[in-house]
Amino acid sequence: MAQDQTTYLSAKESEPSNFNWMEGFPPSEERRLSVADGSFFDFPAIRWSVVHMREMLPTVPVSRGLAAPQDLPYELDQQIDSLTFTPWESNEPMTWEASLWENYTDGMIILHKGKVVYERYFSELTPDNVHAVMSLTKSFTGTLASVLVAEGKLDPEALVTKYVPELKNSAYADATVRQVMDMTTALAYSEDYADPNADVWQFSAAGNPLPKPKDYEGPVGYYEYLETIKKEGTHGEAFGYKTVNADALGWIISKVSGKSVNELLSDKIWSKIGAEQDAYYQVDALGTPFAGGGLSAGVRDLARFGELLRNQGNFNGEQIIPRAAVTDIQQGGSKAAFAKSGHPDLKGWSYRNMWWMTENADGAFAARGVHGQTVYVDPGAEMVIVRMASHPVAANAANDATSLPAYQAVADYLKSK
Repeated sequence: MAQDQTTYLSAKESEPSNFNWMEGFPPSEERRLSVADGSFFDFPAIRWSVVHMREMLPTVPVSRGLAAPQDLPYELDQQIDSLTFTPWESNEPMTWEASLWENYTDGMIILHKGKVVYERYFSELTPDNVHAVMSLTKSFTGTLASVLVAEGKLDPEALVTKYVPELKNSAYADATVRQVMDMTTALAYSEDYADPNADVWQFSAAGNPLPKPKDYEGPVGYYEYLETIKKEGTHGEAFGYKTVNADALGWIISKVSGKSVNELLSDKIWSKIGAEQDAYYQVDALGTPFAGGGLSAGVRDLARFGELLRNQGNFNGEQIIPRAAVTDIQQGGSKAAFAKSGHPDLKGWSYRNMWWMTENADGAFAARGVHGQTVYVDPGAEMVIVRMASHPVAANAANDATSLPAYQAVADYLKSK
């Protein structure tokens, strides 16, 4: 069970500038953060680490290419900070600006009809550095798979083993690509971060790029771990959010395309949307990108990605990815399967191609990552919101009550203009 949020330092109290982590030549012992002992990811140190992952872990780049960045037009709206909404299960209104502090926001940008109407940075994040997007990474993986499907290179109804025969003795042996894309696989795998014995820690150990302990006998690398997963239940019946599905999909799309995930993302999307900065993926000891949660990227570039999806794959008049790929995402997944997943606050939602589908009147859908990462695309409001954050509680349930209604308040305001 997550610790009560009231016991944590506030957003202002936990600002990295209050602690001077990793400052000095070399940093003094009390200012050092380490991957080896996990201190770099403890709160409040995580507020520093989310924009310094490349200094802590090995990575591979997602090249933006050599073309000049494409400027985003600006038309800042000073009224947004004072917009009010009512958080879930509360009678007290909250302002948009107050919600940013409440949710430990590091960066926020809002696009309306392609123009930047709001942009702010906090904590360690600035416009010219990048932030770990955590599980938001999965939506990039899902989008790339959708592109390959639209191009006729990937059959979503085929068995996973058609593309990755190495998984023939795993739970994925009789799963379809579609079931992986929508996370309706039936896996004997626990992703309960509060349980020290959960399978996610064995997965993390396999993917850890640092030298293994001498007594370590487990799999090495993400892919080798996937081969060990056993089946539990029937594929296709229920949505089960499990990061290993994204890495299985990363393996599939790499096999199909002949490119690593970082190369494929650069080739299909990142080098074509006028990105300002290279992005990068954390990798395992074998150099495999962590397709389930290892991406870091700049806020403005994430907004460009969201705008690409909002415009059906078209960016600045050029069809970057097939329209059919976005249409397939927007049709949503099975609400019945999602209802079995244990997300009681997200009633009526679905999950499709590794995107969270709100199924609301605006057709909004989102990429979501732990500690508060979001790319929220609202076609009805012609709006894209990107938030990077370092909330002390990993689960998005800790911030949804003051995030989702806030997004809707901005959408309603922009629609009224």
